[in-house]
Amino acid sequence: MIYRPVPARLPVPAGLGRFVVLATVFICAACGLVYELELVALASYLIGDSVTQASVVLSVMVFAMGIGSLLAKRLRARAALGFAAVEAVLALAGGLSAMALYACFAWFGQARPALVAFSLTIGVLIGAEVPLLMTLIQRIRRQDAGGAVADLFAADYVGALVGGLAFPFLLLPVLGQLTGALFTGAVNAAAGGALVLWLFRGDLSVRSRWALLAANALVLALLAAGTVLTGPFERAARQAVYGADVRVAVQSDVQEVVLTGGGGSGRPLSLFLDGRLRVSGKDEFRYHEALVHPAMSGPHRRVLVLGGGDGLALREVLRYGDVASVTVVELDRTVLRLGRTDRDLTALNHDALRDPRVHTVTADAFDWLRGRPADDAPYDVVICDLPDPGITPSTKLYSQEFYGLAERRLAPGGRLAVHAGTVDARPHVFWTVEATIRSLGLHTRPYRVDGGAVDVAPARTAVRRAAEREEDGDDWSFVLASRESIPLQLPPVRPCLQSLTPRELAAAARAAERSREPGLLPSTLMHPRYAE
Repeated sequence: MIYRPVPARLPVPAGLGRFVVLATVFICAACGLVYELELVALASYLIGDSVTQASVVLSVMVFAMGIGSLLAKRLRARAALGFAAVEAVLALAGGLSAMALYACFAWFGQARPALVAFSLTIGVLIGAEVPLLMTLIQRIRRQDAGGAVADLFAADYVGALVGGLAFPFLLLPVLGQLTGALFTGAVNAAAGGALVLWLFRGDLSVRSRWALLAANALVLALLAAGTVLTGPFERAARQAVYGADVRVAVQSDVQEVVLTGGGGSGRPLSLFLDGRLRVSGKDEFRYHEALVHPAMSGPHRRVLVLGGGDGLALREVLRYGDVASVTVVELDRTVLRLGRTDRDLTALNHDALRDPRVHTVTADAFDWLRGRPADDAPYDVVICDLPDPGITPSTKLYSQEFYGLAERRLAPGGRLAVHAGTVDARPHVFWTVEATIRSLGLHTRPYRVDGGAVDVAPARTAVRRAAEREEDGDDWSFVLASRESIPLQLPPVRPCLQSLTPRELAAAARAAERSREPGLLPSTLMHPRYAE
């Protein structure tokens, strides 16, 4: 049986009515894309590996949109009411999705099932929009199907463009992840409800109008309540994730920065970046001593630190009185600010960032290296204190191209020190880093030291702690490289170190070599190999 839409009774001329429908398509498309981007962004932060999370969200949503389009065929006879119901449910699901995902992660330690469920639900609802809107347009003014589809998709695609640009440049920086999703839901509900209750009110019985008005009012009330509760919710969720002693929680332009412990809490200072532990005051000295001091066994008047905005690697560099200058290149200005001003972090880094020998630069390490002029003075030591390899945003910082840029900045006899993850938990990743550095003709010396395996947040769920242990391992692993063959040793004249000794360093090299994976190919920008 062929469905033939009945002409609508409109309160305005057909041309204006058609414009209002296309304007609603524009708004709904913008909101739909914001929901998609919000799920991808939050999942990348909570779960990690942005490529995988984007693939999961987009593939599930596209699949679900096809299902939604098929299901919408049953609603065409009551397209106006069906569209209003779909938009109300979509606004509620999309608006609350970020809060629900964060809650699942904070209290249950697992966000992926919720991610898939919301992607599926939102995709079905978005897929149902187009057939219903197509029916409504045809009811206003009959036209050939090709022309109607062209108009509908033009409005849809332009709306998607606006939503895609609004998310990173307006909603995220101004409103944040949770409030931005709630605001988008409110706009979505208002647009869908207004279209039907005003333009297509002639299609509705009195009872349907009141029911639809009540449903939209309830959705807007729930979204408004969520907005009011965003602050307390975030504080409670952070305590569930990080423990009760969160001192600083800032969403910078780059990442979420959280400081816990320190002060009078009785617990060591801990620094988290996007939910990942970067510094534990209880054992960070083992990591930073192992990263820095082997590289200082040679010329070290000019030193470059890539990353390390917390000032802790810098602290170890400045223990050598003959260091003349140090340049620190850090992407996140918030981390640099905390490294200079937070009382506990400055106590830990010995106020290193205020040393007159130090010059700080806020920039992406890759872009900064690429932009250096050819006649720029080289560095005796380059230290890469960067996020772990295998995390998608940092893949380019462990590429052949990046190490080529770093090698060009080395002075004769200079050394490159690289934090390369954890060889115990991810040997393939570690040895791929080593193979990538070696592919440039550099001589390498891999080594590892045991971490403290500290439970930095006992208040966190057991699921979350287990996931961290499985992901992070109990060791820190490094690669020391130079153009010449070099021994792995500590400087003959060095400051007093808390844990690293020549004997331990020799054992660290032997421990790393036991897990060597030969024959690995280098990782490049065009073929990153850390996810394999």
